[in-house]
Amino acid sequence: MNDLVATVAVLLGTALCVLSAVGVMRMPDVYIRLQVASKASSLGVALLMIGVALHFGELSVTIRALLVVVFLFLTAPVTAHVIGRAAYITDTP
Repeated sequence: MNDLVATVAVLLGTALCVLSAVGVMRMPDVYIRLQVASKASSLGVALLMIGVALHFGELSVTIRALLVVVFLFLTAPVTAHVIGRAAYITDTP
């Protein structure tokens, strides 16, 4: 059962990361691109790390995967804010 949940989490995470990449390429505006990149890719990576933690099932791997998720959730909004602010200051259309 663990392998099934891990596989589903990895597949969903991969699909979200691919959709995020496609969204970044297709969206017309830098602000919409930031939205797509920060939200979908963060959730995609979180699902990938959950799948990794479930697949290996070791405490050290689980702690590292959770630390990756925490680091990503702390840095992704800050990065999006800084890029959005730079685009606003430089009057990027």
